[in-house]
Amino acid sequence: MTNSAPDILRLLRRAAFGAGALALAGCSSTGGTGVVGATTGGDDSESSYLGSTANLASLGDVVQRNPNDPQAYNMRGTVLARTGRRQEAMADFSRAIQLDPNYVQALANRALVHRQTGRADLALADYNRAIAADANYAAAYVGRGNIYRTQNRHNEALNDYNRAIQINGSNAQAYHNRALVWAAQGNHRQAVEDFTTALGLAPNNSEPYYGRGLSYLALGDNKAALDDFNEAVQFDQRNADLWVARGQALERTGDNERALGSYTKAMSVEENHPGAREGFNRLGGRSGQTYRLFN
Repeated sequence: MTNSAPDILRLLRRAAFGAGALALAGCSSTGGTGVVGATTGGDDSESSYLGSTANLASLGDVVQRNPNDPQAYNMRGTVLARTGRRQEAMADFSRAIQLDPNYVQALANRALVHRQTGRADLALADYNRAIAADANYAAAYVGRGNIYRTQNRHNEALNDYNRAIQINGSNAQAYHNRALVWAAQGNHRQAVEDFTTALGLAPNNSEPYYGRGLSYLALGDNKAALDDFNEAVQFDQRNADLWVARGQALERTGDNERALGSYTKAMSVEENHPGAREGFNRLGGRSGQTYRLFN
C-alpha cells in the first residue's frame, strides 16, 4: 500500500517546525556575511564560535574587567543561551543593547531567545530594530523570516530570505529556510533546488537532506528521496521523523522489510510516533520481531 499525501505534508510541517536550531552571533562585526557550516536550518549566525560551560568563568572575568563593553555581555550571553540559561542570557543581551542600542548582534540574539521562549512579538521587534540599525545584517532577515514562516506569512518570509541571499549568496540558512517555504507552498521543484544549494554550502547536516528527501517524495521520486534519507540518518539517528520518512520511501519502492525496520527504529526513538505506528501496523509488523534496517 502506498502512503497518502497527508503523511508527507505532516512530515513537512514537522520538518519546518524543527528547523529552528539555536544559532547565536558572538562576534562584533556588523556585516551579515558570515556562514556557519554546522547547521543550515534555523537562524543565521555570524561566527562558528561554540560556547560551553567551561567558557563561562573566563567570560565572567571579562565582563568584570570591562563592565561597559557590550561585546563582553553579548559573548557571555551567547554561551549562557547555548547552555540553556536563557534568562541570564536575556539579561546580558539586554545590557549589551543598553550600552549600545544599535548593537545588531545582541538585538538578533535577544530576538532568538524571545522566539525560543514563545514571544514572537518581542522577537519581531528586536529583528526590526536590528534591520533598522544595519540594513545589510543578513542574520536579522533570516531570523525574522523564520518567524514569518512559522506564522504562515510566506510572502514576507520569502522577501526576507531573498534579501539575506542578496546580501550574502553563501548563506546556507537562508537557502534552507526558503526551501521550507517553497515546500509548504507545494513548490517542491524549487525547494529541491534550494535544499541542494544549502547542501553545497554546508554538506555535513541532516536537515537539508531530510527536507529535500520529503520534497522528492512529494514529487514521486522515491529513489532520490531514499538516497537523501540514507544520507540524513548518517548525521542524525535520533530523529524519529527521519526514520518514518525513510520508511515511507522504502515502502513506496516495495521494500517492506526495510520499511518495517525504519518504522521500528523510529518507535525506538519515539515510542508513540503516530507515523511510525501507522506504517508499522499498515505493513503488518509484529512486536518483538527483528526487521532489516539496511542491507
